Amino acid sequence: MRRRLYFLLPDLNGARGVVEQLLLARIEARHIHVLGKRDLDLEDLPTATVFQKTDVIHGAQLGALIGAALGALTGTLLITFPPGTATFQATTILVLVLVGTVFGIWVASLTGAAVPNTRLKRFEVSLEHGEILVMVDVPFGQQSHIAETVMLHSPKANFAGTEPTIPAFP
Repeated sequence: MRRRLYFLLPDLNGARGVVEQLLLARIEARHIHVLGKRDLDLEDLPTATVFQKTDVIHGAQLGALIGAALGALTGTLLITFPPGTATFQATTILVLVLVGTVFGIWVASLTGAAVPNTRLKRFEVSLEHGEILVMVDVPFGQQSHIAETVMLHSPKANFAGTEPTIPAFP
């Protein structure tokens, strides 16, 4: 399990210094995500992916839940009130739950990809003013050590908090 730490930096040089400190602290580059305002070229820094920038994961989770519920409801209604002379078995509910789940994930993740990440809403003003956000996923129990190391070696860094848990796959 990992925790996400947030650092705000005033410029690219500061962000580059923080990324170097994180790499020296043996944090893999795939666990470091840098985000700036939309038109900023982050050059060689590890940029945030669509998973960090948008609500695609939250959308997929919500879509799975709603799709499964609607599939179960539709299956139950088909068994209880079959149309015409058709008959349906109990497996109809299972099939419709699976179809609803997959369809819900697909539709909601597409919608979530168009919505900015709500967890980053508190950083919008800072990013628009040209600051750089560095997100780092650190192993549980090492967050205080990593935060102290970054703050000690990068005086321009502003520790902006932690996220209690992060998704397992992005």
